Amino acid sequence: MTGLVMGVDSGGTKTSAAIADTSGRIVAAVSGPGLDPTRGPDWEAALAALLAPLGSVEGAVMGLPFHGEIPEISARQRVVAKALAGPQAQVLNDVAVAFAGALAGQDGVLILAGTGSMAWARGPLGEVRCGGWGDAFGDEGSAFWIGREALALLSQHLDGRQTAPAFATALLNRLGLAGTDLIGWVYDPPSQRARIASVAAHVSALAAAGDSSALALLDRAADHLAALGRTAGKACDAATPLRWSYAGGVFQSADMRDRVASRLGCQPVPPRLPPLGGALLLAATAAGWRADAAFLSQLAASLRQSAPPPATAAGPAPLSNTSTQPSERRLNAHDH
Repeated sequence: MTGLVMGVDSGGTKTSAAIADTSGRIVAAVSGPGLDPTRGPDWEAALAALLAPLGSVEGAVMGLPFHGEIPEISARQRVVAKALAGPQAQVLNDVAVAFAGALAGQDGVLILAGTGSMAWARGPLGEVRCGGWGDAFGDEGSAFWIGREALALLSQHLDGRQTAPAFATALLNRLGLAGTDLIGWVYDPPSQRARIASVAAHVSALAAAGDSSALALLDRAADHLAALGRTAGKACDAATPLRWSYAGGVFQSADMRDRVASRLGCQPVPPRLPPLGGALLLAATAAGWRADAAFLSQLAASLRQSAPPPATAAGPAPLSNTSTQPSERRLNAHDH
């Protein structure tokens, strides 16, 4: 036995992995780009390269995108995980590990809004999920959705279908683009999804400055996110008032948390652990460790101290004036 477990959290634009010991102390942490399996088999080599420096463990839980959603992908993820981290390795949906971290094993509802969006809930009727249909026809309220809706309004203003001169001018200025550059900027591969999601931070900044179009867009996003949480809670017969928490870059904005809370009628429970911590907690539990309050406290503190550096291939960096601290009121478009 190594006395170590591994956790992996991978979303739409970045992947984080760490190893923890039996006390909950992080002994190694790494980060890399997202592992979207729908974009081809390159994710396997990327995961192998990311985990190579971490060494052997006695258990691992990996939260990977699309797991449990597409059978062929899910089966391959399990095979790769066991080959890289041993036969005890488990694969879950990335939102499942976020749920485990945020609520530390207790019932309730997690609303995730990063690059994509989904609600995950557990109650007397079991575990359910709501949303998570992907950016082609879902992910409402996510950073991608906010960015896409903002770009749609901008394009409609540019060709005369709508009138939003202040918003259009300000957004183009923030993007450093002329209207004629918009198509080339959006559709330039390979980071189209991350690029569109990055627009959410600019919308948040415009809303903070009082732009009516940006404020209306964030109101619509909050409506969608609240509906995800409310529906998931009802489906599992969660207690009322709803016990809910959050994950993902969109919820780094205190303003967005307040918007969703006002729609749900109750304030959120601050996440006990980040999604990576949820994966480590589940791995420790599966290994038979005593994951008590002391373990949780040590794990939370160690994760804060050992946060891996930002991934260089995870899409556009956040704005220099956007923070990830709990008091931040702007959106940070990354993760999930």
